[in-house]
Amino acid sequence: MSEAKIITRLLSDTPDDLRQAADLLRAGELVGIPTETVYGLAADALNGQAVARIFAAKGRPQDNPLIVHIAAVEDWAPLVQAVPDEARRLAAAYWPGPLTMILRRSGRVPAAVSAGLDTVAVRMPSHPVAHALIRASGCPLAAPSANRSGSPSPTDAARVMEDMDGRIAAVVDGGPCRVGVESTVVDLTGCAAGGRPRLLRPGGVTATQLEAVVGPVEIDPAVTGRLAEGVAAASPGMKYKHYAPAARVVIVRGTPEDYAAFVNGRAGQGVAALCFEEDRGALRVPCVSYGRRDDPASQAHSLFEALRRLDEQGIRTAYAACPSAEGMGLAVYNRLLRAAGFEVIDVNGQTTGS
Repeated sequence: MSEAKIITRLLSDTPDDLRQAADLLRAGELVGIPTETVYGLAADALNGQAVARIFAAKGRPQDNPLIVHIAAVEDWAPLVQAVPDEARRLAAAYWPGPLTMILRRSGRVPAAVSAGLDTVAVRMPSHPVAHALIRASGCPLAAPSANRSGSPSPTDAARVMEDMDGRIAAVVDGGPCRVGVESTVVDLTGCAAGGRPRLLRPGGVTATQLEAVVGPVEIDPAVTGRLAEGVAAASPGMKYKHYAPAARVVIVRGTPEDYAAFVNGRAGQGVAALCFEEDRGALRVPCVSYGRRDDPASQAHSLFEALRRLDEQGIRTAYAACPSAEGMGLAVYNRLLRAAGFEVIDVNGQTTGS
């Protein structure tokens, strides 16, 4: 006998609906929730069965760790073995906000949350709905992006419903996400022994902003490259091809003029440009823009929606204008690299990736 289909409720951000969502979370159900970065697929982080449902609903590999969301700094202490000074300073500067910190986990956190690692990733979101739900549910929430594993992360409730309708109990519509890419992840586990903080995933808090608070920060090679064979993923977004539409995405590195010439030379059925707004006038193929060339924040805000639109328009191959890898641009470049499976072409004819 087949299992009954789950009826996914679409809830608003009214007090009554938030109470319903909190009741569901306390009961071990999954709820799509808004954050300032992307929508998350939330469950009680201390309930191992609820956490297991996240992996099942997303089709997420078991060795890909989750992030635990809290509503107050004091909620952190029971989840970790110790809070170093570097973590306290970063929390004072950037929480609530799009920053995740990795520390050694306490025994209260189920191993499944951290994919069997001895660490836990924690952040305090700034979105008022996320904050209210954590408080109302009375538990920290494990919440990866609320999409099917590997596909572009959702930045509004409608996109969550596209991927998760019939798979989870409810989605809370809190409007579009402000940042548009997942949080910055920094590993602080080495600080107690004199090591530097290590940036594992770039996001809304840049490396420069981190360094302004804690000094030099090491950038993990996996930020702009593939995770080394046999190395465990310490953070979400490191190991697998992520954020990818069904369309093939190829990053094209070059000047705006060279980019336009390259893409126009490949015009044909199913070919499109994933471009900056300023490129549209020079292109002779269908265009999906993902922000302005010199505005990485606009690129981050628009990228995942643009990737989803490629599939809606039946695009088979999209040639993406290469963003800067500086500041907030590093977060955009990191996501595009994974969406493209690390396939990069420059105008000098050099190709990397598969």
